[in-house]
Amino acid sequence: MTDNAPVRLQPDASRYTWAHFIEDVAERHGERTVIRFADRNISAAAIHRDARRLAKALAASGVAKGMRVALHMANHPEFAIASFAVAMLGAVLVPVNTFATRDERLYILRHSDSALLLFQHQLLKLDLVGELLETFPALDDSEGPLHDARAPQLRRAIALGLEQPRGGVHTWDDFLRNGDAFPDAVLDAMIAEVRPADDGMIIYTSGTTSKPKGVLHMQRAPVIQSWLIADEMRFTADDRVWTTYPFFWSAGICMALGATLAAGATLLLQETFEAGAALRCIAEEKANATQAWPHQAKAMAEHPLYATLDLSHIDKEVYRLNPDISPEDDLWGTQGSFGMTETFTFVANLPADAPVALRNSTSGKPRAGMQVRILNPTTGEPLPVGEEGEIAVKGLTLMRGYYKVEPEATFDDEGFFHSQDGGYLDADGYVHWNGRLSNIIKTGGANVSPLEIEETLLGFANMRAAVVFGAPHPSLGEVIVLCAVAMQGATLDTDAITTYLREKLARYKQPRAVLLFSESDLEFTGNQKIQTDKLVTKALARLRENAVEIDGVNYAEYLV
Repeated sequence: MTDNAPVRLQPDASRYTWAHFIEDVAERHGERTVIRFADRNISAAAIHRDARRLAKALAASGVAKGMRVALHMANHPEFAIASFAVAMLGAVLVPVNTFATRDERLYILRHSDSALLLFQHQLLKLDLVGELLETFPALDDSEGPLHDARAPQLRRAIALGLEQPRGGVHTWDDFLRNGDAFPDAVLDAMIAEVRPADDGMIIYTSGTTSKPKGVLHMQRAPVIQSWLIADEMRFTADDRVWTTYPFFWSAGICMALGATLAAGATLLLQETFEAGAALRCIAEEKANATQAWPHQAKAMAEHPLYATLDLSHIDKEVYRLNPDISPEDDLWGTQGSFGMTETFTFVANLPADAPVALRNSTSGKPRAGMQVRILNPTTGEPLPVGEEGEIAVKGLTLMRGYYKVEPEATFDDEGFFHSQDGGYLDADGYVHWNGRLSNIIKTGGANVSPLEIEETLLGFANMRAAVVFGAPHPSLGEVIVLCAVAMQGATLDTDAITTYLREKLARYKQPRAVLLFSESDLEFTGNQKIQTDKLVTKALARLRENAVEIDGVNYAEYLV
């Protein structure tokens, strides 16, 4: 039965599977509404019941332990239901980024070895069923399993919202009905054979290579994080949590979905973000907790509706709509934390109600079950307290590894993962994060690989070189800037480059500024490699000298 007692990590570690998590949530919170979506009220018990029904349908279709199931949906109740259903069978969930282009989605389906795809019929103006049938014409010609060398493991696709089957794409309702006769006793036996250390999810994220990396996590990772975050964020059953965090990333799974369910709070979902619609939802639903990326909070604060609505009920904000709150009123915040996709979010953090001075000055202490070392980035040797180096981590929620990458290429001899983040540990054991040591761009909450954008431009006519970097930005963290260098004697057009990249890469990977340079602007090392740091310095100077404006920031004023 629901109460407002503090949320605590389930003491029985044998229940650290995603299937047992929803069982425990349903037992505690029963018929209490935990998700509101498009006027639907969905209880914890209903999620559990619907997940069991979908699990039976998956099992009846041949999904078994260890198989990969891709899930391509926005923040929708059926995403949550599907994630638990897949976990009940011990299959591996592969969330697909809804910002990804068609080529990027195909890469994820192939690389993950997904055998079955669960997806929604439409998203905004995208006809996802039509796109899938264009990608796999054989699927349109047959009701049988797919056999296509571009995604050799993929056999079936089931679309939410599709009213009639289209070739080999089945409707959600028909798929569910086909599993109703599957024995509950067999499903229970399948659930019982799933262990916390079994493979659970593959989360795709940009890394230092040109293609997204598949971060393979054990079943226990999202469970541990969800219970702990619910406690650390001080969520209760009375909270109403509005979120933009996408479920296809680890923060959305455990900070938004898992933590809210664990507390029995109500999660307010919208499929897509639009500042006005978001403000109306927050106001009408009396949301007191908001989870938004910095640029989204900024967009809402600058929207005309912001000044007209009563938002006084908000008391828990990950990024504040009103950034001018006084320190004495800053009673709640998540800034005292450090984490990454590879650890299913937090490695170290503070309770959200910790003193603001502590939250602003540290990233918290390592969690129970997690270890943090500071290493010399060059030699890999441990550094003493107070000395800055590379943060290395190990522990309960660390990934099993990158999918299809040898473990010795990922972990050191003692099993630590070198994060490429810089920082230090102080004498009291607090972690201090000082930024990235690598060139990964962190923009609006997403990690973007410069190399991926640069390699995409290899096929662009007359492009001598492309150098991508992150320029500082007050609300986005960094914005993507492209330095495009033309072949000798040729010219480049910024609009043509922008159009080309828009067709190849997801929206959040698009450069916010394209700067044109000539070969005479380049400087080279002894072995004729471009000195990118010197080109970046020139690019920043150009942003400043030309008073370039990006997302409301004038770089003549910002870069001083």
